[in-house]
Amino acid sequence: MDMESFFVLHRDLPREGPGEPQDVAWATEVAGTRGNCRVCDAGCGPGADTETLAALLPEARIDAFDLYPQFVAAAAARCARFGARVSARVGSMADLSGPYDLIWSAGAVYFLGVTEALARWRPALAEGGRVAFSEPVLLDAAENNRAVRDFWADYPAITDRAGIEARIRAAGYRVLGGRLIVGAAWEAYYLPQEARIAGLRASAVPEALEPVLREAEAEIANWRAAPDRIAYLLSVVAPA
Repeated sequence: MDMESFFVLHRDLPREGPGEPQDVAWATEVAGTRGNCRVCDAGCGPGADTETLAALLPEARIDAFDLYPQFVAAAAARCARFGARVSARVGSMADLSGPYDLIWSAGAVYFLGVTEALARWRPALAEGGRVAFSEPVLLDAAENNRAVRDFWADYPAITDRAGIEARIRAAGYRVLGGRLIVGAAWEAYYLPQEARIAGLRASAVPEALEPVLREAEAEIANWRAAPDRIAYLLSVVAPA
């Protein structure tokens, strides 16, 4: 993908994946994260959840990491009001040091794999530490909805909830709670993107940008064809 064109579309969008502040609040409650704790936002994007974590946990120190400097700059600007207790840095979520009381990762674990990410992060957890992550999920193990299959065509590793939980156990973790991310949380991601696409198409679109816009439009169309069937599973887990 032409990353320059990608950021023409995605620059200054509020989110880089589905989610709402309520999801973060639920996860921190299930994880029991509070007080003077240390938190990591792994794969922070433009910092939507970093900001929510900082607001929910006013005594926490939060490290946010992303591979893309453009997202890191956006997250840093977004969280500047929290001062030095929130830092945003370019870095790989595969190489966390910690120790963290909570590692949060929204819609990014699939880059490493659930089992692989959890195994890598275990040494970065403080005693009693938790991981909260969202992962694509099929709502039915025998899902035959064509729009759902088309939507997840580039992610053949997708499974149902039981499959995700099996990968969690394979990494030596136990599940503390699970929550589906479906419907409104996806609108929070796609509506601003649709508005950006419409604005770009209102003027002459450079040739290099056209494939990025078509891909985004196809993804949104597939989601709109089955908005109640396309979901993430947000899991809060702890070492067994």
